[in-house]
Parts: sequence; C-alpha cells; structure tokens
Amino acid sequence: MGKTLAYKILENHLVEGTLTPGGEITIKIDQTLTQDSTGTMVYLQLEAMNIEKIKTELSVAYIDHNTLQTGFENADDHAFIKSVAKRHGVLFSKPGNGICHQLHLENYGIPGKTLLGSDSHTPTGGGLGMIAIGAGGLDVAVAMAKGTYSLPVPKVIKVELTGKLRPWVSAKDIILYVLQQLTVKGGVGKIVEYTGEGVKSLSVTDRATITNMGAELGATTSLFPSDENTKSYLASQGREKDYVELSADADAVYDEELKVDLSSLTPLAAKPHSPDNVDSVKNIGEIKINQVAIGSCTNSSYTDLMKVSEILKGQKIHPDVSLVISPGSSKIMSKMAENGALANMINAGARIIENACGPCIGMGQSPESGAVSLRTFNRNFKGRSGTLDADVYLVSPETAAISAIKGVLTDGMISGCNLPSIPEENFIPNDNFIVYPKGTNKNNTEVSMGPNIKPFPQNKNLPDELTATIVLHAGNNITTDDIMPSDSRLLPYRSNIPYLANFCFEKIDKDFSTRCKEAKEGAIIGGENYGQGSSREHAALAPLYLGIKFVLAKSFARIHRSNLINSGILPLVFENPDDYDTFSLGQKLIIENARQQVKNKIVIVKNIETGKEYRTITNFSDLDIEMILAGGKINSIKK
Repeated sequence: MGKTLAYKILENHLVEGTLTPGGEITIKIDQTLTQDSTGTMVYLQLEAMNIEKIKTELSVAYIDHNTLQTGFENADDHAFIKSVAKRHGVLFSKPGNGICHQLHLENYGIPGKTLLGSDSHTPTGGGLGMIAIGAGGLDVAVAMAKGTYSLPVPKVIKVELTGKLRPWVSAKDIILYVLQQLTVKGGVGKIVEYTGEGVKSLSVTDRATITNMGAELGATTSLFPSDENTKSYLASQGREKDYVELSADADAVYDEELKVDLSSLTPLAAKPHSPDNVDSVKNIGEIKINQVAIGSCTNSSYTDLMKVSEILKGQKIHPDVSLVISPGSSKIMSKMAENGALANMINAGARIIENACGPCIGMGQSPESGAVSLRTFNRNFKGRSGTLDADVYLVSPETAAISAIKGVLTDGMISGCNLPSIPEENFIPNDNFIVYPKGTNKNNTEVSMGPNIKPFPQNKNLPDELTATIVLHAGNNITTDDIMPSDSRLLPYRSNIPYLANFCFEKIDKDFSTRCKEAKEGAIIGGENYGQGSSREHAALAPLYLGIKFVLAKSFARIHRSNLINSGILPLVFENPDDYDTFSLGQKLIIENARQQVKNKIVIVKNIETGKEYRTITNFSDLDIEMILAGGKINSIKK
C-alpha cells in the first residue's frame, strides 16, 4: 500500500506513537513561528518554563498584527518579544517587514520540514510541501522548549485537481469551491492533500493561497507536492538549495476523495458571514459595493498584486468605492516600487497601506456602517472587519480589482477586459528587517516588560467535584472572534488577560463577563463547531480567568479544543445532541468524582435543578488526561 505525502513527512518526524487514525503521535518540530497578537503570551509561557536553549532548527518572531501604535501598549509588546527572542536565539522580524506567512514562505519554508505556528493560517507553508500546523501559543512555546508536538493522527483527504484554470479564475476560487463542498467543519481531524495533473498549473503562491484557507475547513493542515514549480519559486527567492522533490506514492490510499475540474470553475465569492457560504459571482449579481481591501496572508503575493496592478493600470476606482491594498512583504513592496506597479495602483486611486495584517483582523480600515466590503482575505465572520453591520464578501484579487473599478461586484469573465499572465520575478534577498540574536543568551539579555504585560492565568489541579453555573447558552459556529474579539480597540491588550476578560463574548452577550464574576464558577453550553477560526488562546485564557470550568458543546474546532485542555478547561461533547435544548441560563451543574471520571474517559454532567444526568463524549488522550488533572499544560510540564 502506497503512502500519502502527509504520512511520509509525519513518519519521517515521528518521535512517539504510530500513524493509525484515532491514535496520538508526537512529532519532531523543525521550525516555529509566532506573531505579535499571540506572541507575547507565547514568550511569557516560554519564560515560565525556564529553559536554557530552544530545541528547534529555526524559530521566528514576526510583528505583523498589532502595528498601529496609538499608545505605548503595542510598542511595549514588541520590545518584550524582541528581548525574549534575543535570549532564546529566535529571529525577530521587525514591523513593516510583512505578514508572517508570506515572509516565511519567501525566506524560511523548506519542503518536507515541519512548522508549528501560533496562528491558524500557518498551513500556508503547505504550499511548499511542508507539514505546517497552526496551534495555540502554549503548544508553540512547548515546541520551542522540547522540539516536539503531540496531536491526534489525522485522516487524509485527497483533492484531485484536473484541467486548467481559465482567465479571471484563480487559486482563491479553487479553495472557495472546496469550502463550498466540504464546509467549515469538513476538514476537522484531517489533512487535505492536493494531487492530480491540475497541480502542475499552479504556482507556489497559488498553492499557498489554497493551503492558507484550508484553515477555514478546520483542517489540521493542507499540503501540495514539492515539484519543479517549487524549485522555481525557491530559486526566485535565492533559496534553490532548499529544494527537495516530494510527492505521494502513485498507489497511496486516502480516507476521502474530492475531484475538482479546474476548467469548469468560475469566479466565486463567500457571502456573509462564513467562508463556506459560497456562490458564483454571476449568481450573486452586481451588488453595489463600498469598500475593497486587497492583501492578507491569503492574497498578498507578488503575482496576486501584479495582476491587480495590471487591471488598475490606466483605470479609475469608482467614486463610491474605497480601495486599500496591503502588500505581503517588504520585498514585494520594493519590487513593485521599482517596476511601476505601485504607481499604477496609486494613479487609479488606491490607498497603499503597511505590509501587515491590517484590515483582515479589524486593525484599521473598518468599512462604513451597513457597507458591502469585498476582501481578498480568509474570514468574513460578522464584525471581524470592525463594523458589526457590514457585509463582507471574500473574493479573488482579480474579482476585487475589476469590481473596484466598476463599483459593483463584477464577474471578470464577462467584463470584456483582458487579463495578462504575470511571470514570477527573481528577488534579491534582503534581511534588513530581521534582527539576529547573535552573541546573546539567557544570561546576558534582560527581558523588557512594559506595564501592560500581565502574567497569564493558570489553573489549579482538577478537584474531585466540579460545580458550575451556566453563564452562556451559545449557538453553532461560535468563533474565537466571538469569544475574544480581535480589533484595533482590544489588540493592544493581548498581553493583559485581566483587562481583555471584561470584553469576553461581548458580541454575543455584553453581560457575559459580569455574569461570570457573579457566578465565580461557570459553564458554557455550545453548539456545533464551537471555537472555529483563529488559533488565539486568549479565547481560552479569558474564560479561564473568568472561572469557566467546562464547555459542553455539540462539537469543537481542533485548535480551540486543544487550547481549552492546555488551560485545564474540560471540553465535553454531547453524546445526545438533542440534550443541547434542555439547558437554560443560570442552571447549576455538577460533575461528581470528576478526576476519576476524566481518567475513565466517561464524564457525566448532572443538572442539579432538574436532577437529569447527561452522558458526554470526551475523546481524551492519555496526554489530555494528564494535562486536565494537573490543571493545564504548564502545570503538567512542571510536574
């Protein structure tokens, strides 16, 4: 029986366990990345472990999220991250260098390596043939400290690509189609592996767009083979020496399969308010738009932005539209300044903003009230743009650019406009934005700790009896944005959990934090896919600070479930999903003999008021149990 590419790489990095779906493995981690929204907490946790030297081949701390410095808070976080990076031999990427995933693709990604990142879109590296996994910050801190990461053995989905894309159809349309077919839950517990003749027609940056948005499937990661296109991309970045040819065996066996005929695809869009709410641009129709935002880790590559430049060349942005463009890296910005592409954009009426995440995370450029915003980003959750009543559509750069000119959502295939092909360019390596930790170590480098940086909350050992009051009865597809909002107002406080906790669930229930403080010990009832979206562990740490003891839901998103366990909060799943409707706000719940029940992997939740007992599914691994009993991962490591 042949092997999938995913299992080949995992097998090559296997430290413990066997590659049997349903089991658990520990793999060697070659590289890690952090970004500043999650990074401060990662490095606080790394310091708490008191290690002498990190165990990874390469670790990079990127500054790309909190780049608006309207007060001291963000700058203090950056100084803290820089100081800890120096102590531990971590490369530091300064603000303005670009978006972590685009930068890592350009400078450090290597086919066949493993990458763990404290950002859910770390799977971007799968475009280079890496096993690149997004995880909670604590998992990344531990990976730096120990050089390993544990995870359930994923199943593998084969997505076979045939045919070739037509003009005005791009990689973004491929992943939107896959999302339409598989949904935001379709990849949970799975790796998505792309194969077929159609792969050869896709550049590495095309592939990276697809693997980036594999996060929206809930997948552990996504990846492409490493082939001649990979070699050409690495050569363009001055890194041909890093090339390794990698592919699945011809007779590889997969758990699921999906076929996609690229030649049949048309321009698509994800409608509000979910990345899998996909329809064709033609079917949606020529709706009036107010804003267009082009960039993000999904679509800020050189090729993407050059297509935009060519579409905008000699044109004028519609008077009712605001167009903002954020290149993915300083190298891309520099090349576009040299070849006149920036001039094309500016002359058309576009606003060029910093090489950073920016509008994707609500860090500036929020649309007007009730606006329609077209974005080349990866998420369109309600309110994520910073405007709660805005309608955000996710589209390709080509669709975004032609629509910005027309003033309405436009299908480029029927626009009558020509779209030239853009060849890859060779880039001159430039590390002027990178701070190397040469000659520094733990003993000769002090930590810079600003007044806004507070210790992360830590749990206590799981007691024998767990009581809690229901403080929230939530619906389906609750996102980490819903749990812990991420925008220009709150991002400066990512290192201050006591302050952030006051805003926990504010989009869902503005009284949530007050109710938690009154209850002291709380429980949350959730629907399907609880905790989807970003990897930010703040969505577990803020509830921990507010006294949440367990979450009982119909199902959980992978990373958030791990973050809850890392914090010592029990993620429990209804054995009977219909039980969800029998709970009410304010009811008292109890888990008796909790420690033994967790060890037995069968947990019974009793409603004290009604007397009814509910059997739950845990699917706890032995490592999960160890962490839960200890009150979280840090406590477990210390023991």
